[in-house]
Amino acid sequence: MNMRERKKVAEEFSKRWIGRGNERKDSQSFWLDLLQNVYGIENPIEYITFEDSVQNMMDNTSFIDGYIEKTNILIEQKGSHRDLNKGIRQSDGSLLTPFQQAMRYSATLPYSKRPRWIITCNFKEFYIYDMEKPNSEPAIIKLENLKDEYYRLEILIEKTNTQIEKETKVSLQAGELVGEIYDELLKQYKDPNDPHSLESINQLSVRLVFCFYAEDAGLFGKKGMLHDYLDDFNERHFRNAIIDLFNILNTKIEDRDPYLDEALTRFPYVNGDLFKDMNVEIPHFTAHLRELILDNASNSFDWSEISPTIFGGVFESTLNPEQRRQGGMHYTSIENIHKIIDPLFLDNLKNELNEIKQLKQPTTIRKKAQDFQKKLGSLIFLDPAAGSGNFLTETYLELRRLENEALQLYMNDNLVLDVGENLIKVKLDQFYGIEINDFAVSVAKTALWIAESQMFEETQNIIYSNMEFLPLESYTNIIEGNALEINWHDIVDKRDLNYIMGNPPFFGSSNLLPKQRKEINAVFTGYKGIGKLDYVAGWYMKAAKYIQSTKIRCAFVSTNSITQGVQVADMWNPLLQDLDIKIDFAHRTFVWSSGALGEASVHCVIIGFSNSTTEVSKKVIYDNDIHEIVNHINPYLVDSPDILVSSKRSPLSNVKELTVGSRPNDGGNLMLNQDEYNDFIKQEPESQQFLKRAISGGDFINNKVRYCLWLKDITPNQLRNMPLTKSKIQAVKAYRLQENKPEKTKKLAAIPHLFEADRKLTSNFLFIPQLSSHNRKYIPMGFLTPDYVTLDPHFSLADATMYEFGILTSNVHMAWMRAFSGRFKSDYRYSNTIIHTC
Repeated sequence: MNMRERKKVAEEFSKRWIGRGNERKDSQSFWLDLLQNVYGIENPIEYITFEDSVQNMMDNTSFIDGYIEKTNILIEQKGSHRDLNKGIRQSDGSLLTPFQQAMRYSATLPYSKRPRWIITCNFKEFYIYDMEKPNSEPAIIKLENLKDEYYRLEILIEKTNTQIEKETKVSLQAGELVGEIYDELLKQYKDPNDPHSLESINQLSVRLVFCFYAEDAGLFGKKGMLHDYLDDFNERHFRNAIIDLFNILNTKIEDRDPYLDEALTRFPYVNGDLFKDMNVEIPHFTAHLRELILDNASNSFDWSEISPTIFGGVFESTLNPEQRRQGGMHYTSIENIHKIIDPLFLDNLKNELNEIKQLKQPTTIRKKAQDFQKKLGSLIFLDPAAGSGNFLTETYLELRRLENEALQLYMNDNLVLDVGENLIKVKLDQFYGIEINDFAVSVAKTALWIAESQMFEETQNIIYSNMEFLPLESYTNIIEGNALEINWHDIVDKRDLNYIMGNPPFFGSSNLLPKQRKEINAVFTGYKGIGKLDYVAGWYMKAAKYIQSTKIRCAFVSTNSITQGVQVADMWNPLLQDLDIKIDFAHRTFVWSSGALGEASVHCVIIGFSNSTTEVSKKVIYDNDIHEIVNHINPYLVDSPDILVSSKRSPLSNVKELTVGSRPNDGGNLMLNQDEYNDFIKQEPESQQFLKRAISGGDFINNKVRYCLWLKDITPNQLRNMPLTKSKIQAVKAYRLQENKPEKTKKLAAIPHLFEADRKLTSNFLFIPQLSSHNRKYIPMGFLTPDYVTLDPHFSLADATMYEFGILTSNVHMAWMRAFSGRFKSDYRYSNTIIHTC
């Protein structure tokens, strides 16, 4: 809905409600009408709640007239005969104004539910109270002035999930289309595995997608223009038609051949280097490919409705064969992106604009709105793990939406005929990125151009200008390179930068390639104990060094292990002590899904940080739907001092040491379940003396019975008469000699009857599983006999007594474990170097 349309519906609303206003009969209808018909909320009954009950300090029940959770607004509605400035007698005898009554309700709510804004209303006036300034005067909107001051109540609305869901669905469908075209194109290349051919097909796909979007968004002049041009060519001439089109899109109007076919000359000059490379290998097109492009992609699908934020990730994974094999299309949800950008900067910017809307003097509003727009145009962002550009793209979209709102405040509904280059302040060159994958860089640039086009159209709808989008004037700053090796100063001067954000790769310490391990070592040069750090730690250290002596604020999505167990002290001590970093906000562990079918979700945290001298308005810890304002956030993401627990091999006090279980490294060949055990001893009774109960955490917790061949004391004569056992040993040997096994494992093939690590106890012991569900109050533990073999990585406490059992299962020890243990996903990971020894 543009400005004129909004004014019209606001005026109609005012006329409908003049002279009406019974508090009991009309309150809910009034707000539902306002939300749906003026502010475009499709299902207002689900957007606002009425008559929520609250308990006051006297244990009496009261009811909140209206509450909007998405925007944290509490509404106190009165009848049209009430003066909003005068007190009303309450049931307890007190005399309270509507605002004081609302404040009483607010005080009884959980902190995360307390309102950012309070609105009191009597059908004739709206009083808007900013709870960041609770002692200031309210902004007042009269019903008859709503037509001209509707923007002040835009604090009621948030972009609905309905539009996001629609854009996501369209983007996924677009990804499927691109995937079909890609598969058919790849078959046409002479050598589909040739690096140049693979690079070419990626660039060809990017160009086709841009053309599909440009056609439907009207950038080519009219819808259907691409289809109409290509439809004149059969499959034999389709390749040349595509090549001619790309050439013309890369040629300025004044440089074109005057004798070109008119169908080609209608296309505009694009610029932006998208069509510049003439070395892109373009294969021949089959009849099926022609049909996919003309009918499926061009004619039957509307590309203008895609979300550039979602589609960038979908597009990249669609054309990444490895990701497609792993389960389809990957993308970062808009909701998850906002978990970073909202607390990092967007919430503050939205609050700043909403405060401007509540000002009373039109001249002041115009001045403040213009200053706010200039501020938006001055902010510089860096994503050093840019991928397909989704964080940068969503940030650009949000800043442009705010800019459009600011434009509305000071442009009103004026017609703009000649804007030059100064109307839009937010430009693509404010957004920098580093990405190691060359194709992802191309996708990121295209996503940003599509985002720019969409917001350009929205701006035109607001101010009715005659601006032209093409040729592309903005240049993106997405650089191909390894962020852990590149000097970030060479990308963007830190004196100009405001925010660093991103989603570095999810590689745990045990999965790092030798090159990645070398990169981490280089970033942490001079520090010890970094061998167990996840890959993301490199981005934290690079950012922390880069932002020294600046006010830059940072936030990264991270594997949650950097806030748990041994990694905390190893990673955070250098950041806190040597680089003076502090944590500004944090999301505790939550599930981060890439959207890929069948892919395991990653358990992540989000951490916002900056120099200790950088001022932040508040420190916030988010835990699912609850948020808490705190005084300090330590690396364990709790409101406590920065006391970090380092790993220790030996206990601090005189207590018994935990023993890690025995490691088979046998490919499962020395293990038997209950049925296999029964068959084995039936066929080979003499083996029974060498079969021991094997116990892992899963076996212990789920009462699962397993056995292992424990052949430490077997003699050659005994083994000679045990063919089944010999076959098991031969299978172990073959497993350990496999080509892909490390040399250490291959050497173990010389003793295939033995476990790699023998830590079997000869006395009674207390068994402690390494992993346990986070839903349990206690870690299950139990006493076992020497007939059991504890398997690595679980633990045994030799000769344990009820005293040790009592200490280890105590509330105090469990609280210690929950605070400082590592995690696997969200489950507790017990440790003999932190939890037991410290």
